[in-house]
Amino acid sequence: MKFDGRFGRFGGAYVPEILVPALEQLEAAFIEAQQDPGFAAELGDLLSTYAGRPTPLTRCRNLSRGKTRIYLKREDLLHGGAHKTNQVLAQALLARRMGKTRLIAETGAGQHGVATAIAGALFGLETCIYMGADDVERQQLNVFRMQLMGATVVPVTTGGRTLKDAVNEALRDWTASFETSHYLLGTVAGPHPFPLMVREYQRVIGKEAREQILGIEGRLPDAVIACVGGGSNAIGLFSDFIGDEKVALIGVEAAGKGLSGREHGATILKGRPGILHGAETLVLQDADGQIDDTWSVSAGLDYPAVGPEHAFLKESGRAEYVGVTDDQALAAFVALARGEGILGAFESCHALAHALQLARAGEDRIILVNLSGRGDKDVAQAQTLLGDRERNAA
Repeated sequence: MKFDGRFGRFGGAYVPEILVPALEQLEAAFIEAQQDPGFAAELGDLLSTYAGRPTPLTRCRNLSRGKTRIYLKREDLLHGGAHKTNQVLAQALLARRMGKTRLIAETGAGQHGVATAIAGALFGLETCIYMGADDVERQQLNVFRMQLMGATVVPVTTGGRTLKDAVNEALRDWTASFETSHYLLGTVAGPHPFPLMVREYQRVIGKEAREQILGIEGRLPDAVIACVGGGSNAIGLFSDFIGDEKVALIGVEAAGKGLSGREHGATILKGRPGILHGAETLVLQDADGQIDDTWSVSAGLDYPAVGPEHAFLKESGRAEYVGVTDDQALAAFVALARGEGILGAFESCHALAHALQLARAGEDRIILVNLSGRGDKDVAQAQTLLGDRERNAA
């Protein structure tokens, strides 16, 4: 391949030999497309006339505190309900360019699965989505959306029955079918060129946000905040602010039921260097090096590894990573609904929860939060969790 796919010591392409030709073909197609004005024009047209870009920047009128202004980058308003649509359209164009007839994808919360199903329907490609059996139960609405658009959803019952296991099955499928199938990986993880490619297709978020906040406030934000599972929405937001050293980059991981136990998804805060799904990165492992199960109320953050560029940003000190518990995220979900009339995805509400904590001081500062997805998919789960809380309090 032309590039080694490294971010510092992290990244690379640790795959079975049989998949090397598929990755080489993908890297070549990506590089060629990046230099093709026709590809950029077609993707730009799809993003504006089909997906609904640019997405707005919304100031929180009631959740801002004192002189602190909180702004939301509204990826929840994108067609499909999440930032996932940005890079899925781009990868589907690449799949067509490579002559592939079938898309394979994995999904946790279902947002990437829905986006892939949208692209499959739009481009007339057979689409197969792998999803952990527990996530299928948690995200029935998104499962139905995928099926309605013609995708086959395969529940994965092995391992922890969540996103990690869905990725395993998707990779097995791709190993047997890469001559006709494109693995449309959903985040900035996996072997090169996926972390680089997905970042480039998601950086539209940061580009727009930078221009918009300069237009509204006349200066850059003090902090940009995004949730981190695999890390695609966060890298998308961070990318155009990395060179601005006065802008704090804050990634928020799922602290689940608390960082002192093992029921969390805080890979950067609690992980160790290791190799998972084709990349060297930070991985949650037990004392013997086996991959730990994870926990989060949010299916999209329930992953034991993280994109290698996040591992590099942490190690280099350019970005800060913090943890937010299930209870804190649920409280932010309710606060956003009641305070601003917006239903945010559980994933995004992890980022919002940290922003609300920072805003309590009321200092003169601007905080920009990526609202990476809408919360319709989480309403039934929220209803159950809030009902349980009321019953326990009675």
